[in-house]
Amino acid sequence: MNFLRGVMGGQPTGPQPSGAETIQKLCDRVASSTLLEDRRDAVRALKALSKKYRSEVASQAMSHLIHILQTDSSDSEIIGYALDTLYNIFSNDEEEEQDENGQKQADDLGCQFTEIFIKEQENVTLLLSLLEEFDFHVRWPGVKLLTALLKNQCSQVQAVILVSPMGVSRLMDLLADSREVIRNDGLLLLQHLTKCNAAIQKIVAFENAFERLLDIITEEGNSDGGIVVEDCLLLLLNLLKNNSSNQNFFKEGSYIQRMKPWFEVGDENSGWSAQKVTNLHLMLQLVRVMVSPVNPPGATSSCQKSMYHCGLLQQLCTILMATGVPADILTETINTVSEVIRGSQVNQDYFASVNAPSNPPRPAIVVLLMSMVNERQPFVLRCAVLYCFQCFLYKNQKGQGEIVATLLPSTIDANSISAGQLLCGGLFSTDSVSNWCAAVALAHALQDNLTQKEQLLRVQLATSLGNPPVSLLQQCTNILSQGSKVQTRVGLLMLLCTWINNCPIAVTHFLHNQANIPFLTGQISENLEEDEQLVQGLCALLLGICIYYNDNSLENYTKEKLKQLIEKRIGKENFVEKLGSICKHELYSRAAQKPQPVFSSPEQMLFDHEFTKLVKELEAVLTKTVHKSSEEEKKEEEVKKTLEQHDSIVTQYKELIREQDTQINELKTQVSSMKNQNEQLQASLTQQLSQLQQHKDQYNVLKLKLGKDSQQHNAHGEGAQVNGVQSEELSRLWEELEELKKQHGVLQSQLAEKDSLIEKMKSEGAHAVEGTAGSSENNSELQKELETLRAQVQSQSAEISQLQAERQELLNKAETLAMVSAPGNTDSSAAAAKITELEKRLSEVTGETEKIKEEGKIWSDSKAALEQQVATANSSVAILQNEKSKLQQEVAESKKEQDDLLMLLADQDQKIKSLKDKLKELGEPIEEDDDLDTRDQYDDEDDEDDD
Repeated sequence: MNFLRGVMGGQPTGPQPSGAETIQKLCDRVASSTLLEDRRDAVRALKALSKKYRSEVASQAMSHLIHILQTDSSDSEIIGYALDTLYNIFSNDEEEEQDENGQKQADDLGCQFTEIFIKEQENVTLLLSLLEEFDFHVRWPGVKLLTALLKNQCSQVQAVILVSPMGVSRLMDLLADSREVIRNDGLLLLQHLTKCNAAIQKIVAFENAFERLLDIITEEGNSDGGIVVEDCLLLLLNLLKNNSSNQNFFKEGSYIQRMKPWFEVGDENSGWSAQKVTNLHLMLQLVRVMVSPVNPPGATSSCQKSMYHCGLLQQLCTILMATGVPADILTETINTVSEVIRGSQVNQDYFASVNAPSNPPRPAIVVLLMSMVNERQPFVLRCAVLYCFQCFLYKNQKGQGEIVATLLPSTIDANSISAGQLLCGGLFSTDSVSNWCAAVALAHALQDNLTQKEQLLRVQLATSLGNPPVSLLQQCTNILSQGSKVQTRVGLLMLLCTWINNCPIAVTHFLHNQANIPFLTGQISENLEEDEQLVQGLCALLLGICIYYNDNSLENYTKEKLKQLIEKRIGKENFVEKLGSICKHELYSRAAQKPQPVFSSPEQMLFDHEFTKLVKELEAVLTKTVHKSSEEEKKEEEVKKTLEQHDSIVTQYKELIREQDTQINELKTQVSSMKNQNEQLQASLTQQLSQLQQHKDQYNVLKLKLGKDSQQHNAHGEGAQVNGVQSEELSRLWEELEELKKQHGVLQSQLAEKDSLIEKMKSEGAHAVEGTAGSSENNSELQKELETLRAQVQSQSAEISQLQAERQELLNKAETLAMVSAPGNTDSSAAAAKITELEKRLSEVTGETEKIKEEGKIWSDSKAALEQQVATANSSVAILQNEKSKLQQEVAESKKEQDDLLMLLADQDQKIKSLKDKLKELGEPIEEDDDLDTRDQYDDEDDEDDD
């Protein structure tokens, strides 16, 4: 063990072996020793040598150390030594006081050794399994070792962990460790693990990472916490940035509400430590990640609503208006508020209502604009204020109107400072940055808002004493022609291009000044320095807009005359070249990337993001406009008019079809209601049939009873006599029976009249059906229903006739009873009882007859209603037939007009083709997309009309 004593600090007894020899002996000891203590001592010695002899230990001992991890996992001490040794091999953090080249070599060594280690994926899986060991001497070195591997070969280690069973879950358990050092190093491990890997980010998020991290931040004191809070925030940024799935999960989990306490900064005198500034800066970045303009619009809008409803926006505005806030935190807060309100009408309205705590209170927008036009403020802060103003006006026509209104003469208040006054002051100040910022801010107040562009033409500015006021448009062109700084002229040109774009009235006002067009043509045609070429390109853009949106109201500056002016003084090719130079500028592409104005220095502040969109939209259109001849424009206008006429015709047909659809729906509703009525009538008929059946049964029972009574009279009362009273009762019964006969005769005549009425209705319905057989399927259904009803009525008439016959039979029997009753019969009491019973039964027959009369009246009403429904259906059919004939006539006329249009278009296509052939012969480039698109569109519309 002498070599161990030498290594561990004992006195040398002879010539000392070299480091490589010692390491070789230690490796042999690790490989060959059977005693655990000997192996443990050897690994401890290798750990001591691993920092000084990093390469030697890595090349000779790595395989032995891995073997120790595999075989001696039961001894936590030797496992800890092995993990520490491997960490010293892979880690680059311990290299101190090295120059740049030495540090680079150390980094390369760490990457090489890491690559060797992870070539066998089982090694990484082995490390993950060791992390399940709760022993501090195993878990902590394991966390550090895995972190070092991720630092050196991040993507490769991520791939291995991703396919390892429960790999990410084991690492997430580190956040729940009660030992802070392991938990904190676990945070660092997860930071490296989640870099640029969306799959791992999603797994970590669904392992309840948000809940655990927010709990740690709360426990550590939110923004007042230490480095642990910073690590948690960095991990949250990794999980949320550019990951829409995790952002949605964060929002749906109501974690946005838990961000509000972060920004309760408390008393302004509580101090701002460097760590607190760092923490708050990261917290603001987290808010911005959730509402970034690059996120899907729907997700951003949802997060903005949540931030308003939970009070987070209000808390941010409190920091914005607070005093004593560090400049960098204030700048980042302004940028955060900007993106929280961008495109959200509710949030923009709230921000407009925020006032600064001053006396008297001023709107927050005014206070921020005062900082923007103040050249003594930091440049980064001024850019942030400009971004905030742009976001406030983004898709906010209400806010645009309020800003422009502060410039109008009727709303100017001399006792207070308004946003419009500050913008005008910045626009015409001596500071070029203020000029540019004010011009861009004012351009955003006009973006996509034709009304405010026209309103701004009313703004008048007072100049020197004794001189009349000039318009804001005129003053801008005056400053432009005075040859100020390039930054100022670029800002003014961007403002003018945005102002007159898509606004013919503004173009007319601009052209009304006789000096503007000569100035623009002079600027474009000159050979200026490289710095001035951007100004030339913007002048060309402004002139092109004047041509494209010219309504030819000024005789001297019509479209054709301006094109001739370009051809004579500038040249079409030179004009197009100057126009295309804007997009080729190096700062143009940088500004087009994102809405936030970020410039490393004031000199680079030239392009605005929204203006780059306008240039991209107009460049090709203006180039095509300049190259067109007057004849081509006339032809295009004629084609446009023709297409507009065709569109109007199509629109008329569409409206007509909509009206017809409405009428058809109404008729369908009427038919359905009539069907319902028919069903109700059928139900009532069924009910009446059942009642008639009951009456029939009752009459049958009465018939049987009367038959039995007559038989009894014949057997027992042949010699019976009736006294004078009984004769009078019989005569009265005879009279009642005669009256019943008359009533039955009247009822039978009424039934005959109703039968004839039904026949008449049937013949009329048949006539109506024959006349409109092609378009009245519903009427045929009604006719069938009427046939059914008539059959039912006929069956009821037959039943009534049968009942009448039965009544006649009853009368005959009553006469027989009267005839057989003779005076002088001794059994007068029995005869009187029989007559009383007969009278009672006849009264019952009279009641049943009255019921039949009432049922006849019900049938009469039902038939009248059916007759009215048939008349209504016939009138509806006639109306539909008339409308159908009118539609067929209009469709025929439309087809004739379309055929004429097709003939005209065919002639035009033939002429265009011949002209293109001539242009091809002359070697001119030809674009055929527009013509093909126009013809395809026309053909599609024609097909729709045919359908």
